[in-house]
Amino acid sequence: MSSRRLPLAAFGALLTLLFAIPAFAQGRDPKIDRRVRETLGAGAPTQSVIITVETGYRPTLRAALQRHGDRIRAEHPIIDAVAVDIHSEDIVELSKQPWIKTIASDGPVTSTTLGVDPSKTFTQINQVDGQASKLLQTSASTLRDTLGLPHVATTGTPTGAAGIAVAIVDSGIAPSDDFAGRITGFYDFTQGGVPTAPYDDYGHGTHIAGLIGSSGKLSNYEYQGVAPDVRLVGFKVLDRVGQGKTSDVIKAIEYIIANKDKLNVQIVNLSLGHPIYAPAQQDPLVQAVEKATAAGLIVVASAGNFGQNQKTGDPGYTGITSPGNAPSAITVGAAMTRNTTTRDDDVVAPYSSRGPAWFDAFAKPDVVAPGHNLTSAASVSSYLYNLLKTSQVSAKSGQSLLAMSGSSMATGVTSGVVALMLQAHNQSGLHSKKPLTANLAKGILQFSAIPIAGFDYLTQGAGEINAAGAIVIAGAIDTDVREGKWWLAKGVTPSSTIGVQTYFWGQNIVWNSTVVTGDVLYVNNILWGTNILWGTAEDPNILWGTSATIRANNIVWSSNAVWGTNVVWSDRLIGQMTEDGNILWGTADAQNIVWTTLSEANVVWGTRVKGNNILWGTVTGGNILWGTSTEDQNILWGTSFAEDANVVWGTGALSTSGSVF
Repeated sequence: MSSRRLPLAAFGALLTLLFAIPAFAQGRDPKIDRRVRETLGAGAPTQSVIITVETGYRPTLRAALQRHGDRIRAEHPIIDAVAVDIHSEDIVELSKQPWIKTIASDGPVTSTTLGVDPSKTFTQINQVDGQASKLLQTSASTLRDTLGLPHVATTGTPTGAAGIAVAIVDSGIAPSDDFAGRITGFYDFTQGGVPTAPYDDYGHGTHIAGLIGSSGKLSNYEYQGVAPDVRLVGFKVLDRVGQGKTSDVIKAIEYIIANKDKLNVQIVNLSLGHPIYAPAQQDPLVQAVEKATAAGLIVVASAGNFGQNQKTGDPGYTGITSPGNAPSAITVGAAMTRNTTTRDDDVVAPYSSRGPAWFDAFAKPDVVAPGHNLTSAASVSSYLYNLLKTSQVSAKSGQSLLAMSGSSMATGVTSGVVALMLQAHNQSGLHSKKPLTANLAKGILQFSAIPIAGFDYLTQGAGEINAAGAIVIAGAIDTDVREGKWWLAKGVTPSSTIGVQTYFWGQNIVWNSTVVTGDVLYVNNILWGTNILWGTAEDPNILWGTSATIRANNIVWSSNAVWGTNVVWSDRLIGQMTEDGNILWGTADAQNIVWTTLSEANVVWGTRVKGNNILWGTVTGGNILWGTSTEDQNILWGTSFAEDANVVWGTGALSTSGSVF
């Protein structure tokens, strides 16, 4: 790779541009999230926001809002917040109060789903090897097989999940014989949270419920859910066209936390989300998820479907949606199994969002699961069923079903597997022991996952989930064993038979900037506690306990460390904005995604310059050369500037946005 110096005038102009671009917190109130700032800039007279305050200040906030005539719509005690329709002119002044923590958008949440045509296959370019490959549809009839489960499960088998309940926070559940006697509660938060008879006018929640726990009765067991005995509790937060408010999702989570014992809910499925507008600690939805985890619930969240540029087909990084950026959530991306039981031909779906999480650079997703073209239960009167006519499927029994794709579906599949894990723990005589925590459930899923060849950790997490292996581990761990001790109550072989083939578990756990290997999961460690978050001590998170069996194998990202296919991550703060609302890489309209390809000229993030992050390239000696290997697009990255600079990027001429695409 050759290099060219930019002309001196262009270099000076570039420096002027660099220092004219403020960082996220410069020139703006860091308490106000990006979406609220954008709406303020557009001149909207009022906004729907969620305001969080320091402990004890909700009455003060309530009184201040009432004095100004702002309409309070809800209070969220679990995160010390108030949802309010506020006059825009009050926002900046209110943010100056020292007891105000954040002002976040109470914006729309949507399901993370793509409609598909089950009668067709489609061709995408495999971005790993550059070769065209057909990513064939996945039939629900192979779903259980590829997870290592019996093709058809019957009530009462050890693979059942009777007694375990999943809260489905979605568009509802349409009752049918496939869920007979197992919808044990239903609450409509589009109408204030009132208990009602189950229904689903959009259709998304019913599809998710079917993947989690359809009995398969109506299709003569041609299509059956992962945990066909599981109980289901519906929380409707999405309306008939799939739209909802962030505050309604938070209210549903609050209700689940307060009533988890009465409802017997252990798992919360969130196959929905919104773009990330602020760091995780300032995101009300993320904070609600963290509170749910601290209360002993296991939250499974979708990664999003922003992994591919719809115009160019290029893969993109940092497309994770909220609350998939919640550190404690099990965040799930979508895999394509190509309608086979074998794992050898599996790939990560091109649309599945890649990490890291925007702003915080959290390692996400945690795992991937089958999520492409899955056939499941349908509400025939619903919006989606009538919109996606080419996705309608008729079972041999005549039952009307729907085929859909997305990380939503993968999340439902994973929630079903977690239900089987909890049941396996109970059925092994361990029901009187401490329950599996969210961190331990995540660790089990990652440790037993089967990595997909050719995909990096920010695309697939630890790999594709393996229900057979996860059940074995969950049924072997004695959670009453004290910290630092081996806690397997019986022997475990780190492999699973799927179809007629044996696959070894990846035995990796993605932790902060490393992939931890060894037999870490076989020892009770501080990590597996209830209130331990996955991150660094600086965030107020807790690091791993000590164990001789822990060893770091691969670097996910760190300063000047090459990982995977020449991917270098440096500064952890990402997502700096220009004055016009564009991001230094990607735009707000593109969901803040770093579009690039997995090639020798790949994603390299440099150091911050006066608060601004720099883009990508490859490492050569002591200098970093930015751009591609073609002769006309070589960019020189200098050795030093000011305190920590390295400042030049471009294509030989100055880009108006300061970015190279």
